[in-house]
Amino acid sequence: MFDYVRILCLRYSYRDLVNQYWRNYYRSQSEFTKIDVDFPITTIREGIKEAAMKQQLRKDRILEILEETGFVSIDELVELFDVTPQTVRRDLNQLADSGHLVRHHGGAGIESSTQNTAYNTRQTQGTSAKNAIAKMVARDIPDGSSLFINIGTTTEAIARELLQKEALKVVTNNLHVASILSQREDFQVIIAGGEVRHSDGGIIGEATVDLIRQFQMDFAIIGISGIQADGTLLDFDYREVKVAQAIIANSRRVMLCTDSSKFGRSAMVRLGTLEQIDDLYTDDCPGGEYPELIKSYGVQLHCPQSS
Repeated sequence: MFDYVRILCLRYSYRDLVNQYWRNYYRSQSEFTKIDVDFPITTIREGIKEAAMKQQLRKDRILEILEETGFVSIDELVELFDVTPQTVRRDLNQLADSGHLVRHHGGAGIESSTQNTAYNTRQTQGTSAKNAIAKMVARDIPDGSSLFINIGTTTEAIARELLQKEALKVVTNNLHVASILSQREDFQVIIAGGEVRHSDGGIIGEATVDLIRQFQMDFAIIGISGIQADGTLLDFDYREVKVAQAIIANSRRVMLCTDSSKFGRSAMVRLGTLEQIDDLYTDDCPGGEYPELIKSYGVQLHCPQSS
């Protein structure tokens, strides 16, 4: 009996457990009716105490993960702790209410508006999400197209997917993208000049902007660090932003590619607004006010649910 009640307590709140017990007892519709109505309330209390200890251990581990990675998704925590998504959301919401983290669509992170997560960490974060985005973007790039590709781990995933295409002409300020695409002999790859940013291989500066302005490309494939609820696009490095703005201004079709954790995320440099974007690619269709906002700007939303 105790083991059965203890397991229930680990997965549900005390109030939920008691309410469900009496609801099913009176309706005689579930396994709860097999429990003697006189089982001691102390049994539930012991289970609740153990559940509280488990919850605290989960919260401590969530904060440890965020210290290491800067962001964690609900799906990752569900798999790690073997609990329901509702349980994870409750843990995250409580930690957010106490100021320990910031909730994002599909997960949570430690917020900083002045400094991005380390590149090595971003490389290993959300790989399935980036791969899903990459497949959708590559599907919409015809063979023989010309395109800009800027800085970011999502754009690097897209570059790998673009290896399936033919005869692309690419201008990039991302050393990693150039290295990936140079594997194809039928691709023409031009690297923008400028200062190489040691943290992630991005190329920035006035020389980079000058070279970008010499081209008019079919597509721009760009990433972003944050999308605000009013449609503002944000990033961390004003020099990177200047390059991205030049890319947008010199492209016929702008494709913004970002995983769902960027909705609501803050950064200190304003890049522009959704009004400048033609297509938005993400791994999970955003909720709340975002669908109507995106539609109001005339942006085409691409996510696995809508494909």
